[in-house]
Amino acid sequence: MEQMGENIKLARKRRKLTTVQLSERADIARSTLYLIEQGNAGVAIGAYFNVLRALGLHEDFLKLAADDAFGRKLQDLELL
Repeated sequence: MEQMGENIKLARKRRKLTTVQLSERADIARSTLYLIEQGNAGVAIGAYFNVLRALGLHEDFLKLAADDAFGRKLQDLELL
């Protein structure tokens, strides 16, 4: 989570957005954005998604758990 928070912070800075601007665009409190940028696991996943959407990175969210190699191995064992 800390790495995700750092990535979000870097994406915000690359776009030259302040925390106030991004929190307004994501429709969350500035304090929530601070927690997200710290990688706080207690923040609702919807808030993370809203920030990614405001940054134009919401497609990245859809990639979570897309490559489930372990799950496919388990499924293949069942099929044998």
